[in-house]
Amino acid sequence: MNVSGLVWAVTLIALTAILVFDLLVIGRRPHEPSVRESSLWVGFYVGLALLFGVGLWFFGGGKVAGEFYTGWLTEYSLSVDNLFVFVIIMARFAVPRQYQQKVLLIGIVLALIMRGAFIAAGAALISQFTWVFYIFGAFLIYTAINLARQGEPDEDEFTENVLIRWSRRALPISQGYDGAKMTTREYGRRLFTPMLIVMIAIGTTDLIFALDSIPAIFGITQEPYLVFTANVFALMGLRQLYFLLGGLLNRLIYLSTGLAVVLGFIGVKLVLEALAENNLPFLNGGEHVGWAPHIPIWLSLTVILGTLAVATVASLVKSSRDRRRELLAVKH
Repeated sequence: MNVSGLVWAVTLIALTAILVFDLLVIGRRPHEPSVRESSLWVGFYVGLALLFGVGLWFFGGGKVAGEFYTGWLTEYSLSVDNLFVFVIIMARFAVPRQYQQKVLLIGIVLALIMRGAFIAAGAALISQFTWVFYIFGAFLIYTAINLARQGEPDEDEFTENVLIRWSRRALPISQGYDGAKMTTREYGRRLFTPMLIVMIAIGTTDLIFALDSIPAIFGITQEPYLVFTANVFALMGLRQLYFLLGGLLNRLIYLSTGLAVVLGFIGVKLVLEALAENNLPFLNGGEHVGWAPHIPIWLSLTVILGTLAVATVASLVKSSRDRRRELLAVKH
């Protein structure tokens, strides 16, 4: 895939313009969006991603569009999993609902910056060393196993990392929030508000999730343009999706299991591709491994879409049954 500098420039300008517009809207009127407002925004961003894929299909063909859609779906699913941790952070630090939009937007901007850096580093490594696929694949399989064991994060299990604990000790923090500001003045003294600690928590969480998502997308496509745009479109609308899903997030009890299967599948796919392109002298004499199959993009899309659909349906069925049992127990 040969993407010219002009196409890169136009893409970056267009995506930045959308992000700046979103930022200006939030900065002018912080509020908790309604279900209707959130639905319209999520539909708008999903529609943009689908239209972008159609454009890729027209100019680049079905394979390119298929890789974009598969990568976008994978990254979008991982981004939804991010929301579980965001919900826990908001609850732990008691962030007022009307200011949570700003926190989420800044978190998304930080995620874009971090993922952009990881994409550039990953693309440079892959172009020079094909054996990096072994590392990416092993990391994803390891992550999948841990995710399957741990399940969805719980507020009681949330532990503050070293940076958050250091910030609490070293920085002068006010007792309460001052709107969405990160600093305030109390008794003539300039203090940081708890909002700064929230931003640190969100930023470090973004860093951890970026470590998972970038190897996953490189398991779908190695085209930097597709990797970048799939990540950007996956993060767009995440803020509105947070408010749209609301309590539904707690009902997606099998989402982590589904994501574990997806990450495990992509990890195995990466290892197989690494074997097929093997040039490590201590494996098969430095020769390509002939039996290692190539998994086509249509099969990857089918497995990922099917797994997420089954996990979502199973979660909703299980949560509905549990709710009915709770109601019956209360009645009796």
